[in-house]
Amino acid sequence: MKNLTNRHGVTRRGLMQGAAALGAAGLILPAGMRKAHAEPQRGGTFRIGIGHGSSTDSLDPGLWDNLYVQVFAASRHNQLIEVNNEGQLVPEIAESWDSTDGATWVFKIREGVTFHSGKTVTPEDVLASLNHHRGEDATSAIKTFFDPVTDIRVDGQNVVVTLDAPNGDFPYLMSDYHLAIMPGTDGRIDPTSYDGCGPYVVESYEPGVQASLTRNPDYWKSDRAHFDRVEILSILDSTARLNALMTGGVDLIDQIDPATIGMLEARGTARILSIPGNAHYVFPMDSREAPFSDNNVRLALKYAIDREDMVDKILGGHGAVSNDNPIGPANRYFHAEMEAKTFDPDRARYHLREAGMDSLNVTLHVADAAFSGAVDAGALFAETARQCGINIDLVREPNDGYWDNVWMQKPFVASYWGGRAVEDQMFTTGYASGSSWNDSFWEHERFNELLVRARSEIDEDLRREMYHEMQQIVSFEGSVIIPMNNNYVMATALNVATPERISANWNLDGFRCVERWWFT
Repeated sequence: MKNLTNRHGVTRRGLMQGAAALGAAGLILPAGMRKAHAEPQRGGTFRIGIGHGSSTDSLDPGLWDNLYVQVFAASRHNQLIEVNNEGQLVPEIAESWDSTDGATWVFKIREGVTFHSGKTVTPEDVLASLNHHRGEDATSAIKTFFDPVTDIRVDGQNVVVTLDAPNGDFPYLMSDYHLAIMPGTDGRIDPTSYDGCGPYVVESYEPGVQASLTRNPDYWKSDRAHFDRVEILSILDSTARLNALMTGGVDLIDQIDPATIGMLEARGTARILSIPGNAHYVFPMDSREAPFSDNNVRLALKYAIDREDMVDKILGGHGAVSNDNPIGPANRYFHAEMEAKTFDPDRARYHLREAGMDSLNVTLHVADAAFSGAVDAGALFAETARQCGINIDLVREPNDGYWDNVWMQKPFVASYWGGRAVEDQMFTTGYASGSSWNDSFWEHERFNELLVRARSEIDEDLRREMYHEMQQIVSFEGSVIIPMNNNYVMATALNVATPERISANWNLDGFRCVERWWFT
């Protein structure tokens, strides 16, 4: 475990393999599609239309839960570590990081960085920012990241984090978008503050409607933040987003309806970017409530969905079939040899009988706020499920407020995940016992045991076996249906330029389009 990392990023062989795998999932644009100069140009107002956002969106970094607030956060904040567009860890507010045993991590804090308010960023600010997500009273979605942390302290210009066991992947966790570095006062941050040390300064903000920001004149990255201004608009309706792009109202939109891609390409008025990675669309079931508390019911539903048909009709081929596995092909321990589930009415009925049922009636709550095409996906699911003796009553919910009033509130819903760079990050965020975002409220003793053991296992073969077993458990005993891995599909105006490689680590270039892209 000696010299796990250095100031240039990850050096341990296993972690480098993970970075290379993630980078391979990023999109390298064909020469004919590139709209990039040798040197990025400065200027202009970059307007983004996003299919998420709610009037109840919080400024609290621990509660950021949709693409709108994630891009808004990336516009004004930095983290300790950045995942670059090749999937590698690179220094951000942490100038370097190091560990000799994997259990004690030393992050050297960059000097000379200032917040928008003019205050200098200090190790004490970093300490307060990390501690916001720790403790019994913390409400953060990534509170479970810090369960193994026994101590965080300042040592000169360093922040020292001590874990209860070695974890070679810990630096990846420190790149999570929730971990915004914010000013600390008396050991605490103000979670309602706009103040950050990122590329843009907030000019105005209305939750779920719009945000306007101007370039930070003191931004420490001289080669980033090329736009004069950034405007982020919440446009929940997919047709309205498309019209906004076609009429010049915005320069970038996400969640392109696959049915419109051909029309956009034929008109030559926009550029389509389709980026494969670890993102996936899901239907979580509340495992605490009947009938979803019975794994035979969950398996019946998993065999009652036609995954190939859904990929073709909902994704338009811009994605791939998933086997109810939240770990994607870009992860280094992806389990590709698992028994693949297919649409199988006989097997679905078998599991219903094992549950003591001749038929099943359930209600599925959907909205296109969950993911583009979620309503249609629900309808396809209901159609195939009927052939298995399962009646799915589809309830279309309002887009606005979906993440507050439906997700993790109703027992069977549509949702999405952006995937994560490493297995521990994905499993800890969405499947660990007690995680705030364990959206199926699933508990599995063996899974949780393996989750802890795998973090500190340095034998690559044993670690792979552990992560393979965990994927098997989630796929066949978990309470989430994952029918497909979706590409990140977005469209830009023709004058928007991007780097040659676009990150597969979350949407919109890892949320960093605001500081990595520019106008021609």
